[in-house]
Amino acid sequence: MGKENTDFGFERVPPPEKARRVRGVFDSVAGRYDLMNDLMSLGVHRLWKRVAAELSGVREGQLVLDLAGGSGDMARLFSRRVGSSGRVVLADVNAAMLETGRRRLLDGGTAAGVDYVRADAERLPFRDRSFHCICIAFGLRNVTDKARALEAMFRVLRPGGRALVLEFSTLTIPALQPLYDAWSFGVLPRLGKLVAGDSASYRYLAESIRMHPDQGMLRRMMENAGFERVECFNLTAGVVAVHRGYRL
Repeated sequence: MGKENTDFGFERVPPPEKARRVRGVFDSVAGRYDLMNDLMSLGVHRLWKRVAAELSGVREGQLVLDLAGGSGDMARLFSRRVGSSGRVVLADVNAAMLETGRRRLLDGGTAAGVDYVRADAERLPFRDRSFHCICIAFGLRNVTDKARALEAMFRVLRPGGRALVLEFSTLTIPALQPLYDAWSFGVLPRLGKLVAGDSASYRYLAESIRMHPDQGMLRRMMENAGFERVECFNLTAGVVAVHRGYRL
């Protein structure tokens, strides 16, 4: 395999192939995405997202980018924080996920102040230094070129702004690893088959978690992209982590 290849779960594939396959995964799971999140995390993903929103420090009147925003959970939390004088941009490369997020926010009555943009995280269609805060929640591991996406995030962040990466990470209690592996590779694909009619997509999601950079490596990647004062907050024994960095 050439070194230009990238990971798709445990496979190594050319970058265009990963982008195509990831699009297929989310086209397949969009309709049951939220239900599967609840089942996969036993509902704890909602707490993780609230913690990330708290760590964002977003205030009334600010402009926030919810990148790879999927079904709109983070956009809803940020919309409440920015109020009527602020804006939230919900961006996702996948049209099915973006439409799912738009419908959920409309149905929940929290769509005011939210804009929707189909955007590739590696090539953000926004002006330099546009946003007070950028958040990518459970999306970075699906990006083909993670370093390029972090650089794009830094480019469109205002001086004094902060970026947050909420993502599955590496356990801080190694003794839990066998149980975690059994859940990830045994239970999740079966849940995917039963609930979403798609075991392969959830097998990929479990594999993608294992291939994602650990806490220290992601911190260095953010620093290499230009972020300063990068901090890591482990949640649920490192099952997920929030990385926060600033553009000073």
